[in-house]
Parts: sequence; structure tokens; C-alpha cells
Amino acid sequence: MLKRLIEISRPVLWVNTIGTTVMGMWLTGQLWTWEILPILIWVTFPFNLLIYGINDIFDQETDNINARKGSYEGAHIFPNEVKPIWIGVIATNVPFLIYFALTLPAAAVWWMIAYALFFTFYSAPPLRFKARPYLDSLSNTDYAFPLAFVPLALGYEPLWAAVVALMVWSIAKHAYDAIQDIPQDSETGIRTTAVHLGVKGTLIWSGLWWMLSTIIFFMVNLPVALVNLAISSYLIISVWREPTPQKAHDVYKYSIAFPYVAGTVAGVQLVTLYVLFNVV
Repeated sequence: MLKRLIEISRPVLWVNTIGTTVMGMWLTGQLWTWEILPILIWVTFPFNLLIYGINDIFDQETDNINARKGSYEGAHIFPNEVKPIWIGVIATNVPFLIYFALTLPAAAVWWMIAYALFFTFYSAPPLRFKARPYLDSLSNTDYAFPLAFVPLALGYEPLWAAVVALMVWSIAKHAYDAIQDIPQDSETGIRTTAVHLGVKGTLIWSGLWWMLSTIIFFMVNLPVALVNLAISSYLIISVWREPTPQKAHDVYKYSIAFPYVAGTVAGVQLVTLYVLFNVV
């Protein structure tokens, strides 16, 4: 069962939580601190099981007709797996949140609680942001929360421009990635931003947010801004030329690689500066 829960937690996407957590630490000027370890463990399997396990529980109807489920792009669960997933989510996340509440500054803990709640109610009723156009994308700003709560947990002020830039980036990416699921979401009555706007409308929506994120990243780091501009432009133009959900699925692998590439560009710079000059 543990192996199955790990599959459900989508290890290929753990970079979205691990990367921002490590980046949050590096932005405090520390290459490594043991204080980060409990948070780092939490954002691996436990938190990703919360994100994707809860999503799979409430998306079973859609997933049943989605051919890309059952692969690295997402699990396809069965009804008898719902209870074990809930048990796994609670057992692996609640102890961490209690520990953080007892040991970390209140400002960091509130961001962590918001992090967990936003992801929970993205999929779960009664809020179920996923089925609410625009709120589905806007709620995905939570991917940037580690850039806020990690520095606060370590006793530092976050680099707020970086937090906002990643929030804006996340809004764009969520809507873009949802284009490939327009047929399935439409068939099951889920009105995402992508369903509401259609393929080209969603490309405009995502393109505007990615453009804004590029401008904000420019104020933080030029190489990251340029990488953001290059990859987002490629993703938008590729689907604009062939505006279909299938084409969006064909280039999804590059969308998955996006945070890996941008994170590497940012991380190499931060580590190099820290090692060579002891500054960030």
C-alpha cells in the first residue's frame, strides 16, 4: 500500500514543493541548515499525497475517462483506495502541522496552514476551487507559499518580490496545463478556467500572467526572467499554432520540465554566490 500511495503522490511533481522549499532556504543566505529538515521531509511524500491523493479522490469521474491517468501524469485510483488515501493524508500531515505549531513562529505556521487548506479545498467540497473558473487558477498561488513560510520559519524576512512572481507564474501554469483536460472536464461538468475560456482564450489568460511574472522576475533575477520568457513563449506559441487539447498534452512534458529548468537556473546562481562569495 505504501508503494501505491507513493505513486499517487506523483514523485515526478515533487519538485514543485521541494524546489520552492529549498529555494526559500537559499534566499535566506544559507546553503544548508538542519532546521529545514522537518519542513523538507513534510513537503516530499506527505504533502504531495495531500495534494494529489485528495485530488484523485474527488476527480474519479473525470479520471475514469482520461487516458493520461494511470501514468506518471497522474494516478487512476479505485473506490477501495479512498479510505487508505485519507488515512495516509491525515497520518502523514497532521503530526507535522502540530509539530510546526509548537516549534515555529506563528507567521510561518499560518502560511503553512493556508498552504494545506488551499490544496485541500482545491479538490474537496464545499469550496472545490477546481470547478470554479478563475478561482481554480488563482488558488494555485499556493505553490509559492514555501518562499514565504520557509524564511519566516528560519527567522528571516521573505523576498516578497520572488513570492509574488512565483504566485503569478503559478496562476498561468495551472490554466495552461488544464487545456489538455478540456474534453474530460467538459463532459463531467467541471467548469475550469480552461473550459470557460476555451483553448485560445486560456492561452491569452496564461500568456498575460506569464508576461507579468517575467516582469516581476526581472526585478529579482535577469536569467530566471529570460528563462521564464523563453519557455512560456514556446508553450504558448506551440499550442496557439495548433489550438487543441491534444497539442497541449503533447507539449505537457515541457510544461513539467519548466520548474526544473527555471529552478536550476536560480539555484545554480544562488549556490555559486554563496560558495564563492558567502552572499546571496
